[in-house]
Amino acid sequence: MDDKDASLFPFAIPNPSGHPELAMLHRPLFPGTRPEETACCPTSREVDLDRESIWISYCRMALEGLGPHRLSRFTSHHRLATPVSPWERLKIGAGTPPIMTRHGWLILYHGVSEIRQPNSSEHHLCYSAGVMVLSKEHPQAIRYRSAEPVLTPELPEECHGTIANVVFPTGIDRRDDLGAPDRFDVYYGMADNRIGAARLDVPDELPPEAVADSAKANV
Repeated sequence: MDDKDASLFPFAIPNPSGHPELAMLHRPLFPGTRPEETACCPTSREVDLDRESIWISYCRMALEGLGPHRLSRFTSHHRLATPVSPWERLKIGAGTPPIMTRHGWLILYHGVSEIRQPNSSEHHLCYSAGVMVLSKEHPQAIRYRSAEPVLTPELPEECHGTIANVVFPTGIDRRDDLGAPDRFDVYYGMADNRIGAARLDVPDELPPEAVADSAKANV
């Protein structure tokens, strides 16, 4: 099947058994779950394997017994997060590569919802971005997840372009050069036409509100 939005952790992290392995966030595209196919279905769907979600997969790092042209494969797959909020109803996917903060692994991910035009049966898609923090010791555990998006299409460059109504985070940079380890510059796509930059300041404490997402699946 198709797969998108892959990003690697910058160093080995504990797998579900506690052993350090190379890990990747990604989003499999299961058949029949693309936003263009689900936008016209207003009723909520049960969370299952056919829903587009963020997965985390692990690859062992030992090279013993492997041929020179095939090092290893990602073979341990675990669903990390599913769509739960209205702004991400159709699907979610990874965005910026995971980066370590005082609270754990930080990622900005994207979510897709639909925009209904007045007096029209057409459904237009809207891509927004939210924040997720994963546990440092157990990266499959979500410590925080924003209930509302932290970045939405508002500027003309975000609302009009190659693909309208899109903000899509892809890069993140810690500003140690400014003596500000809790400040991050986030780079994101604007309507698939140009690149924007946004500032994110990590607070001393995680906000108390968070979105529950208890659905898990392993393959």
